[in-house]
Amino acid sequence: MLVLARRPRPILHVDLDCFFAAAEVARRPHLRGQPVVVGGGPRGTERGVVCSATYEARALGVRTAMPLAQARRLCPQAVFLPADIPYYESLSRRFHAILQDYTPDVEPLGLDEAFLDLTGCDGLWGGPEEVAREIRRRVRDELSLTCSVGVASSKVVAKVASDMSKPDGLLAVPMGQEAAFLALLPVAALPGVGRKTEQALAALGVATVGDLARLPRELLVRRFGVRGHVLWLHARGLDPGPVQPLPAAKSMGREATLPYDVSSAAAVKAVLRLHAERIGARLREEGQKARCLTLKLRFSDMASASASLSLATPTYADQVLFEAACRLLPRVWRPPGRPVRLVGLSASQLVSASQLLLPLAVDGARDPVWRWESLSRWTDWLRQRHGDGVLQTGHTRFAPILARLQVR
Repeated sequence: MLVLARRPRPILHVDLDCFFAAAEVARRPHLRGQPVVVGGGPRGTERGVVCSATYEARALGVRTAMPLAQARRLCPQAVFLPADIPYYESLSRRFHAILQDYTPDVEPLGLDEAFLDLTGCDGLWGGPEEVAREIRRRVRDELSLTCSVGVASSKVVAKVASDMSKPDGLLAVPMGQEAAFLALLPVAALPGVGRKTEQALAALGVATVGDLARLPRELLVRRFGVRGHVLWLHARGLDPGPVQPLPAAKSMGREATLPYDVSSAAAVKAVLRLHAERIGARLREEGQKARCLTLKLRFSDMASASASLSLATPTYADQVLFEAACRLLPRVWRPPGRPVRLVGLSASQLVSASQLLLPLAVDGARDPVWRWESLSRWTDWLRQRHGDGVLQTGHTRFAPILARLQVR
């Protein structure tokens, strides 16, 4: 089999430390230094599993995916908080925006980590270690979070290096030293080597990455198929896979399966308001506006209906998106019709906000859409500093259904 290796590249792997738990500490500074556990939904943490835990809680045995009841037994003094996914997503978008300042070649891996390829960027920002230090500084200063960074010539080694530098560290592997760096590490340190693969490799006498590197490629391919070839490359610090930026989003949407079927227009509008606010916040963070809005409902009999409309002016204003959604509602459902099971809202035909001209003043007053957009930006500012609950509308503040709602 022919082995094709790419030219070494300056790769960074940036990973936020215990993200969800650290995000909660960032907005509750009095919790710094305490064991904090995040898990469960908005109604409380009596059920479910641990989503994240600070290092103080981990030192007492708490682990991700552990049942919350077990975490309480291990660490009864911990502060247990429900997961606030919209807040974490907002922080994540700001984190990825920082990374985009240094290179367009950013490959996100979920909310809290990403690969960066700095090829060709040396003249702008200096070497990869200088960029890594600057990213760590900005994450700390702008988000009140910490991150760990690995620097290497391939994605796999950069990932291992960032894992080894946790928490709040930086580890650079010199070019040409990749295999030596990996050799003494347990084979489970390689990304993608889970318990089953580790056990299968142990049966072949493999305990360390160096042991794996000494096995013939043909043996690994026979035992693991294509995955065996990848293991053979990774054990040598080679990773031909490029950093792959995500394609630009063509639409942004939210939908939620309701905790119970509803026949109340007020309940449906409350969910639509929540969707409009979250879609609007994401549009603003990414500097985009929407020309089209689509409403989707699914009923108790599992039948679905949808309707779309074009907006008179592209916008990212929460209120304008919500009003458009309310205009769509009578097209697909009139209460008390079939009970509603799911509510979805999406914005499409996205355009860059920077390409649109500001409205001209007319009789001393500005376009009402522009005024709603300005209000939405001020709302973002307040919520980023004081939490999502600091400012709510009557639709979301007094809707009982939202207290039990999980939105994706």
